[in-house]
Amino acid sequence: MKIYQKEKREKRNRQIPQGVCFFIAKSNRTVSLKELFDGKRLVAISNFNLKDVAFMLCRGGWPGSLVKDKRVALQQAIDYYDELTTYDISRVDNVKRDKHRVERLLRSYARNISTQASIQTFIHDMIVNDTDELSEMTVASYIQALKKVYVIEDLEAWSPNLRSKIAIRKADTRHFVDPSIACAALGLGVEDLLNDVKTFRLLFESMCIRDLRVYAESIDGKVYHYRDKNGLEVDAIIHLRNGNWGAIEVKLYSEENIQEGAKNLLKLASIIDESKMKKPSFLMVLTATDTAYVREDGVYVVPITCLKN
Repeated sequence: MKIYQKEKREKRNRQIPQGVCFFIAKSNRTVSLKELFDGKRLVAISNFNLKDVAFMLCRGGWPGSLVKDKRVALQQAIDYYDELTTYDISRVDNVKRDKHRVERLLRSYARNISTQASIQTFIHDMIVNDTDELSEMTVASYIQALKKVYVIEDLEAWSPNLRSKIAIRKADTRHFVDPSIACAALGLGVEDLLNDVKTFRLLFESMCIRDLRVYAESIDGKVYHYRDKNGLEVDAIIHLRNGNWGAIEVKLYSEENIQEGAKNLLKLASIIDESKMKKPSFLMVLTATDTAYVREDGVYVVPITCLKN
């Protein structure tokens, strides 16, 4: 019993940097985001397949995970999730929070990742097996605490100048700082993702947002999302401080979805008021496929495993 308690204490005291991801998806670094802003065209081949991408997603970007055995690397996100729900969420502001409610909120966030889910959606998920009532204020305080420990990092809406008066939706898109937390919350592994394309797609989008944030920051940019009242939605807008911007749709692999993404990007470009802001430096569909190329309509198709800053 003493040995077990000692191991439990050591696990609790391990210092996993909260929400800090030093690594991103593996990439052969053949497509430069900066060069796309500079107008350079591209052709590249990825060295990774869909199963590799699923593994990268479940492993996450935790410090040291790239040099560890695959099994150990996958366990790191799970250990972090356990630590978070048991201790970290209360440490941030010394407010004791219910472990089970934290777990329910994280599972709900994971199920609604890459969407504009409302707090009411989270409340509904959290009270299914909970006899207590939950207020928006209570759930909002839990979310704020998770943001303080760098677990949640929602994506803000972009407000461009448009040629017509189209109302832009301002709700944030829900994301974790690393989608491996969502995998841990839902108990998902590599094979689970490969067998559930819908979930894989949403989590893949979040992984791409994570990587785009890292790349954009290094070139003095910030990532947003776009959605308007007409239902036009674009997953990511990279806006540089100098006013240049590029639009990105994330599609896992199917040609039909890539076509849909390109259509959305071209639609967004067509409604921008170029008398008040610059036209897009590039339009890109980011994928888990194996080839980077330029479509006849000028839209780039780029595997996430080819991208760099």
